[in-house]
Amino acid sequence: MITFSIALLALVVGYWVYGAYVNRIFGPDDRKTPALTMADGVDYIPLPTWKIFMIQFLNIAGLGPIFGAIMGAQFGTASYLWIVLGTIFAGAVHDFFSGALSIREGGESLPEIVGRYLGTTTKKVMGVFTMILMILVGAVFVSGPAELIAGMTPDWMDAYFWIIVIFVYYILATMLPVDKIIGKIYPLFAAALLFMAIGILVVLYVKHPALPEMWNGMGTKYETNPIFPMMFISIACGAISGFHATQSPLMARCLKHEKHCRPIFYGAMVAEGVVALIWAAAATYFFQENGVVDQVTGRAFSGAAVATHLSKEWLGAVGGVLAILGIVAAPITSGDTALRSARLIAADFLHIDQRKISKRLLICIPLFLLTVGVLVYSLRDANGFKIIWRYFAWCNQTLSVFTLWAITVYLVRHRKNFYVALLPALLMTLVCSTYICIAPEGLSLPQNVAYVIGAICVIIAFVWFIRWYRTETRNGDHL
Repeated sequence: MITFSIALLALVVGYWVYGAYVNRIFGPDDRKTPALTMADGVDYIPLPTWKIFMIQFLNIAGLGPIFGAIMGAQFGTASYLWIVLGTIFAGAVHDFFSGALSIREGGESLPEIVGRYLGTTTKKVMGVFTMILMILVGAVFVSGPAELIAGMTPDWMDAYFWIIVIFVYYILATMLPVDKIIGKIYPLFAAALLFMAIGILVVLYVKHPALPEMWNGMGTKYETNPIFPMMFISIACGAISGFHATQSPLMARCLKHEKHCRPIFYGAMVAEGVVALIWAAAATYFFQENGVVDQVTGRAFSGAAVATHLSKEWLGAVGGVLAILGIVAAPITSGDTALRSARLIAADFLHIDQRKISKRLLICIPLFLLTVGVLVYSLRDANGFKIIWRYFAWCNQTLSVFTLWAITVYLVRHRKNFYVALLPALLMTLVCSTYICIAPEGLSLPQNVAYVIGAICVIIAFVWFIRWYRTETRNGDHL
C-alpha cells in the first residue's frame, strides 16, 4: 500500500505544482472565449465550469482507465509508475494545450490545430486519421458496456439488444445541441463513475490488501510481453491518449474564461489518472489472489470480469450495481462524444455550418453507416473485437504524437518552454514506432530489431526538429 499511496499523492501534487507551471507557460488572459463570441446554440454554448469538468472527465474516461489499467496491472507496479509520470508530464500537458489552443483559435478541431502548426499536408492526413479513430471509438465502446448491462437484465435483453439501444443514444447525442442530452445526463454519469472510484479507493484502505511494493521488483509476473512498449499502449487513457485531444476542443467551445483551462483540461486528466491508479492497484490484488486465468473455464480474465468481480465483492450488491453503472457510463459517454467530434471535424474540413439539423444529417448519415460497418465486423467473432481494439490502441497513441509535436511548434513560435511538450513527443514517437514493429498486428519483428528501429525513428524526429528550430530562430518570423 505504500507504493500506491505515494503514487496517489504524487498525482495530487502534480496537479497543483506542475499543472500550475504549465498554466503559467500558456498564460491565460481575459480575452473573450469562442463560447461567448461564436455562440450558435448547438456546439458553441457557455456552460457552468463544474458541468464542463464532468463532461470532459467522462469524454476522456472511456474503457481505458478501467480495462486498460487492469490489463496494464499484469505488468506489476511498473503500471503505477507509468500512470503517474505519464499523467503529470505527458497526458495532462497534451490535454491542456489541445484545449487551450482550441480556445485561442476559435474552437478549432484537432486536425485544424495540427495543420496550423505542422502544415496543410499533415492537416489532411490528420483529418482522415482522426475520423478513422473516432469511428473506431464509436464502435469499440459499444459492445463492452452492452455486455455488462446484459449481465444485470433479463435474458431477452441480451448484449445485441443493448447495442441497439446504445447506438440509438449515440445518434441523438451526436445530432442534438450539446446542452440537451450531454449537458443534462453527464453529471449523473460522472457521479456514478466517481462513486465507483471512491468506493474502490476506500475499500483499498479499509481492506488493506497486501499490494506489491515497487522496491520488491517491477517485473512482469503475469505478462510475458515486454513492458516497453506494450504497457505504454495498454494503459493509454490513464496516462496519455490521443483521443483526448479530439475531445478537448468540444469543451473549449463551452468555456467562459481561459483561466478554467487548468481545472478542466489538466484537472480532468489527473482525475482520470487517479481512477486508473485505483483500478491498477485493485487489479494487482485480484491477480495475486486469482491469477490471470479462470480455473473453471481456462480463459484469461477480461477487464470486464475483473471489474465486475471487484465491484460486487468489495462494494456489496447495491454498491456493486452502482459501480458497474459507472463503468458502463465511461465508455458510452466517450463513444457518443467521439461521433460528435467526428461530425465537427468533418464540418470544419468541409466548411459546413452546423446550425441546421439538415446540415448535421448530411455528415452524420455516412458517419453512422461506417460506424455500424465496423461494429458488425467486430462482432463477427471474438477475434474481430480484439483486432479492432488493437488498431484503435495504436491509432490512439499515434494521434498523441502528432498533437504533441504541434504543441511543441506552438511553444517554440511563442517563445515559451517547449521542452514540456518536446520530451513527451519524443517518448511517444519511440513508443508508437516500436509498437508497430513488435506487435502481432504490426510487423512482428524481433524485440531487439524493433527497439533499434524505434530508436532510429526518434533520432530522425529529433534531428528534424533541431534543423527546423535553427531555421525558425534564425528567421525570427514567429519569435
